Amino acid sequence: MKENIEQEEIFSQILRAGRRTYFFDVRSTKAGDYYLTVTESKKFTHDDGSFHYQKHKIYIYKEDFNEFNEMLSAATKFILNEKGTEVISERHQKDFKREEDEQITVASTDSNSFTDINFEDI
Repeated sequence: MKENIEQEEIFSQILRAGRRTYFFDVRSTKAGDYYLTVTESKKFTHDDGSFHYQKHKIYIYKEDFNEFNEMLSAATKFILNEKGTEVISERHQKDFKREEDEQITVASTDSNSFTDINFEDI
């Protein structure tokens, strides 16, 4: 019989974010100590209307809380300072074009492009 690795759930919070749902669960070890699991559950719908969920889980233990919080805070502050709070993505903006895409479009419409070869010049 398979032993249940995840022990008793003590506290739980759910964050629904579009197709993704995040679960923050405090669980208890057999010894009675607590740890945190963070699960990302993503819904995928098939052409026939059926669906499945893909889940990814990380375990965070008390001895790592301070460093984890510091790094998470530093990473989120960096992103917000660099890019602000506005969501910029192809998924959220149908007319969104990356800067590289615009440069490629400009280069491909340039009549003096190096690919314009006149074979009579060879």
